[in-house]
Amino acid sequence: MDNIHKTAVDESSIVTTGGYCRRCAREHRLGPGNTRQHCRDLMRRFDDLQTIDLTFDPSAPQEKTLATLGTAPLFGPARGKMFGVLECLRPDGTAVILYAFSGQYHGSWLVEGWVPPLFDLDDFLSLTVEKERQIKKLGQTIEQGVPHSGDWLAQRKKRRQLSQNLMREIHNLYTLSNYRGETAGLAAAFTGSKGIPTGTGDCCAPKLLNFAAKNNLRPLGIHEFFWGRENRAGGHRHGAFTSSCAEKCQPILGFMLCGLDERAETTQPLPKNNMAKEKTGTA
Repeated sequence: MDNIHKTAVDESSIVTTGGYCRRCAREHRLGPGNTRQHCRDLMRRFDDLQTIDLTFDPSAPQEKTLATLGTAPLFGPARGKMFGVLECLRPDGTAVILYAFSGQYHGSWLVEGWVPPLFDLDDFLSLTVEKERQIKKLGQTIEQGVPHSGDWLAQRKKRRQLSQNLMREIHNLYTLSNYRGETAGLAAAFTGSKGIPTGTGDCCAPKLLNFAAKNNLRPLGIHEFFWGRENRAGGHRHGAFTSSCAEKCQPILGFMLCGLDERAETTQPLPKNNMAKEKTGTA
């Protein structure tokens, strides 16, 4: 297979993953460790196979995999996406590498071999499907209405209120875990001075750290990179390593990393009541 999209890795970037923890009144941080090399390996796999399917067999039929999990759309109008790697230790001292993508991938929250989101997917779908249909229908009504008329303004206000209420309900579905065996919702963990931005908790670092904490894994290093067409703001370039974002991630990562520094010199397992039942193909 031809390598259409060659990697252009930015080796000069300084990575910071962490944030302020209200519980401890101080910052918690995790360095990259050995994960930059694991990121390079993942980039090469993307280049060679042009899919994020970690079980992909080049000798098998490719149409379905490339249609749903291919990387080609990341270089199109939808633009690129963040990917992350977390290296951890199991309680027995063996290493495990975890992988995450930001948000959804081509409409899917769950992809085999990649860590899951911070909410139960069935609960998410039960909450959002019908309400998003109502919001979309209102949008169509607004498009067909007379701009700035009384009814048009009322419909816009109604759509805005429905959207805001739905976002608050979605945020309530998220559960963040840390390395003290504690859990918190987004509102309790978030330390930002403004409202919780849309997409908070959906980036790579929160997904990776949450999965590790829930599954009794001790992180050693974390790294993220951008893959695909440059984003519209121009802040992310293809193949470039990047830090966790200041608006969405840093206000919750302090809580999520809390307790890890106390365990840095021990391989003792995390509290058993914080174990999760779900596993990915990487853990």
